[in-house]
Amino acid sequence: MSKREFQTEVSQLLQLIIHSLYSHPEIFLRELVSNSSDALDKLRHLTLTDEAYKALPFDPRIELELDEEKKTLTISDSGIGMNEEELTSNLGTIARSGTKNFLSQLSGDAKKDSNLIGQFGVGFYSVFMVADRVEVVSRKAGEEQAWRWVSDGKSGFDIEPAERAIAGTTVLIHFNEEGKQYANSWRLQEIVKKYSNHIAFPIFLTYDKSQWNEAEKKSDKVRTTEQVNAASALWRRPKSELTDEDYKELYKSVSGGWDDPLFWFHTKAEGSLEYTTLFYIPAKAPLDLYNSEYKVGVKLYVKRVFIMDDAKELLPQYLRFVRGIIDSEDLPLNVSREILQQNRVLTSIRTASVKKILSELKNIAANQPDEYLKFIAEYNRPLKEGLYGDYANRETLLELVRFKSTKVDGLTSLADVKSRMKDDQKSIYYITGGAESLLRTSPLLEIYKKKDVEVLILDDDFDEVIFSGVDKYGEIDLKAVNKSSTSEDLKGGEEPDKAEGLKPLIEMLKKTLGDRVKDVRASVRLADSPSCIVSDEEEPSLKMQQMMRAMGQKDIPALKPTLEINPDHEIVKKLLARSDDSVAQDAAWLLFDQALLMEGVALQDPAAFVQRLNRVLNLSV
Repeated sequence: MSKREFQTEVSQLLQLIIHSLYSHPEIFLRELVSNSSDALDKLRHLTLTDEAYKALPFDPRIELELDEEKKTLTISDSGIGMNEEELTSNLGTIARSGTKNFLSQLSGDAKKDSNLIGQFGVGFYSVFMVADRVEVVSRKAGEEQAWRWVSDGKSGFDIEPAERAIAGTTVLIHFNEEGKQYANSWRLQEIVKKYSNHIAFPIFLTYDKSQWNEAEKKSDKVRTTEQVNAASALWRRPKSELTDEDYKELYKSVSGGWDDPLFWFHTKAEGSLEYTTLFYIPAKAPLDLYNSEYKVGVKLYVKRVFIMDDAKELLPQYLRFVRGIIDSEDLPLNVSREILQQNRVLTSIRTASVKKILSELKNIAANQPDEYLKFIAEYNRPLKEGLYGDYANRETLLELVRFKSTKVDGLTSLADVKSRMKDDQKSIYYITGGAESLLRTSPLLEIYKKKDVEVLILDDDFDEVIFSGVDKYGEIDLKAVNKSSTSEDLKGGEEPDKAEGLKPLIEMLKKTLGDRVKDVRASVRLADSPSCIVSDEEEPSLKMQQMMRAMGQKDIPALKPTLEINPDHEIVKKLLARSDDSVAQDAAWLLFDQALLMEGVALQDPAAFVQRLNRVLNLSV
């Protein structure tokens, strides 16, 4: 027998699970049955598509065998099985890098923590909530040798050669004091019906059933085997036959959590293509939502045969939070990931599925606004991502996304912004480039506040990239207030042109600032501040340039901003009177540097800024 140590993270994980999640110990059975179902799915697929496996006998079933006296439960399947290497990898280490995050996410709140188990793929370890010893015997399909894995969940695990008549896996659980409550046939049947009734393979329970012996007038124990699940693909049943509880329990199995979904959308399409989709929106965003190795939430079936659960081609990336099932009648059983990328059938299903999901969300937004706000609180950001790449659905996405605003508390829709536009307002305006607190105090908003014009506050770090490519909402222009061209909207026909009188000061500023600026001009967008910086229409802002360099894009050309000065500000008026001395030159740099700071841009030479500031302060104290 080979003695092995658990990976450090597994040891920590086991202790946390065992001591944190006792409020829901029954999760162990759901997780183990789910693992058996996955193993059967994988072998069934191979027997249908791979010549090397077609000759293998395949009788798909999951068997539970209870021994009430010994307080043990055996869970067996005839699935794909594991060899020695896979037993070590799957049960002794944490393979997925994201799983390590599980440790830092545990909070001590048992209900909340139990929701994390399925998301991080560590469901097997939940068995140690109810067991003081677990034995796993597994034989991989196509191999002769079986292997036994044994552990108490504390001191590591042992692996040794074993025997098993057919491929598959057997898990023998020796219940601890906490787990003895599950050495009960009625309790086991209740849990299977609750969480695993939809499993497409039959689940049999063997136990000692009490039967009345009429001849001897007493109750006898008779060893009995009964099927304890419906073994039907729930998503293929008509919606009229399904209850909300049916949908919720399937979701918990699909997601591996305990919480109910926020919404679900069940569709059966018939015609040139036949397929069924059942999509769920989780109440909370998946923990790996912004991880590049995010776990796909939609499983692909063909004619009820499981094909894969890790194909990122099933839905666009911005809908990666969706959980559920796509079951097609038209895809080939041997479809590969490479084929999926160019398969016209899947492309049609994907296109229709995206439109269905977005359409349903739009209906919810219109008819259940409070519920929709719960959705937006979790998924507004990924919806914004969709604006960047999903041109076909951009108009719908613009209706779905919500925004912060200078006019209302909380979030608002573009439709509501449009309804609040002034009669003479030409565009919908927004500001990007930093934290919300910084944007709300930006000098660029001063004229909009003065004229009582609403401006959207886009404070997500990628907003400038996304909205630089979104220039219209319906027939209305969307414009960034930090772009130079936006100032044309602010000019009133009756306002005099004040730039003429500023020419000497503007020339001095251009000469002093040199190649740090593209241009200097009088501003029509400032009310209280003396200066601001803006960018040309097709250029990223200085803040965005800074972020792009921080992300490793070193070859970005140094684009220069335009400095705008406020003709009505006292500082500007005083500078006009002394525009050729050293104090004016210090003030010129301070006007430029303070405008950079208000945009959240780091100064190139902080020491020079402090020296100039001290010189000016010295004159005024």
